[in-house]
Amino acid sequence: MTKIATYIAILMVSLSFGQSASETSVKQAIDTFFEGFHSGDTILMKTVMYGKFPSQTTFKNKAGKDMISSGDIDDLLKAIASKSPDQKWEEKLLDYTILIDGNLASAWTPYEFWFNDQFSHCGVNSFQLFNDNGQWKIIYLVDSRRTEDCKTD
Repeated sequence: MTKIATYIAILMVSLSFGQSASETSVKQAIDTFFEGFHSGDTILMKTVMYGKFPSQTTFKNKAGKDMISSGDIDDLLKAIASKSPDQKWEEKLLDYTILIDGNLASAWTPYEFWFNDQFSHCGVNSFQLFNDNGQWKIIYLVDSRRTEDCKTD
């Protein structure tokens, strides 16, 4: 009986380490994406992207109506590549909630966005990732944006 309990304990520990390693790899892909975002390196960003994919933003307009803006990731890449050198964009990720099922992962990352060291807005990024034969790649991105109920540093 002791051997069975020991075996089960070892199995549970090894499974939790395996899941943790996958979560770490997903987090690393997102961190690489933002490393490129912050430095203006769209080539680095593309290393963790699975080609061209849709991106969306949810927000409330000035009248308070819920809105969604749709585009694709090329819109973001063009904005980053063409931003003025005197502009500093910083997206501070506050946390990561990562769920994985086989080769599909979902990551929820609350954030604050700072423009030239001034708080702009907050929200949540929702990433969908695909494990492309051992490397996690972003396949979809949607974010929310708001200026209320933000906890800034």
